[in-house]
Amino acid sequence: MKTTRTVVTAAASVSLLTLVLAGCATGASAPAPGATADSGPKVAVVAAENEYADVVQQIGGDRVDVSAILSDPNTDPHTFEASASVAKEIAGAQLIVQNGLGYDDFMSDLEKASPDSSRSVIVAQDVLGLPDSTDNPHLWYDPKTMPAVATAVADKLSELDPASADAFHANLATFIASLSDWTDALSSFARNHPRTPVAVTEPVADDMLEAANADVKTPWNLQAAIMNDTDPSAQDTATQDALFTGKQVKVFLYNQQVTDDTTDKYLQLAIDNGIPVVGVYETMPANYHYQEWMLAEVKALETAVTQGTSTEHL
Repeated sequence: MKTTRTVVTAAASVSLLTLVLAGCATGASAPAPGATADSGPKVAVVAAENEYADVVQQIGGDRVDVSAILSDPNTDPHTFEASASVAKEIAGAQLIVQNGLGYDDFMSDLEKASPDSSRSVIVAQDVLGLPDSTDNPHLWYDPKTMPAVATAVADKLSELDPASADAFHANLATFIASLSDWTDALSSFARNHPRTPVAVTEPVADDMLEAANADVKTPWNLQAAIMNDTDPSAQDTATQDALFTGKQVKVFLYNQQVTDDTTDKYLQLAIDNGIPVVGVYETMPANYHYQEWMLAEVKALETAVTQGTSTEHL
């Protein structure tokens, strides 16, 4: 499996966090934030990434208390360092939602450091039935992912809070219906701009590009090398350079959240050769809901192709 760069660093020692969690585990339990005598405690949910947290919030409404571990779209998510406060959040969660495929292995490590047989964990990889050998871990760009994850969330929340089950499933229906603007935009792009040639840095949005019937010209091995923080081969580098200098692509999708000298070079080549740039993210930008974010990315792609206009940042 070509896994993405490790998200947690050596500074986050699981053994140290285990000691912290042991200290947190003693004493009487405090009421969940926002709980009232009439409603009972909210379900405490922790999501590894804020796009999953947003979906949980849309499904759970006022019956859940949701937090996200990775939530800053202006930082490199691969440099995240787990802390005692993160470990405490995970230790207190009744439900955890994470991506899988090696993208957020730090979650599994922290869950093992605070074992709780009553805690539920939803892993998008497992919900989708994907093997560990799956190359691209950026599952949230795949239109099939969130309907499946949201359904699993609604079902699990209904087990944890049976009195609110009808509300959870009503919210689920509303959420799934709201994805139609995005999927309709993908279908429209695929129909109106079939096999549009594009270049990328990493495979962040590759699943969305596939759904849009775009043709990703960047060699997979170069995408994987950048994703895994290794040097691309000379041959793949030459191929990628030629995509820009030879104007072989109509759009460059640039992971503006994770950059280095190599990706900066490609960005400059795109600009120098008049190729519009669309910025993509691994962490959901502020002031968006998940479905709005995905729709904004497709609209930016459409604008790039039809007007030659860049949208480097949402």
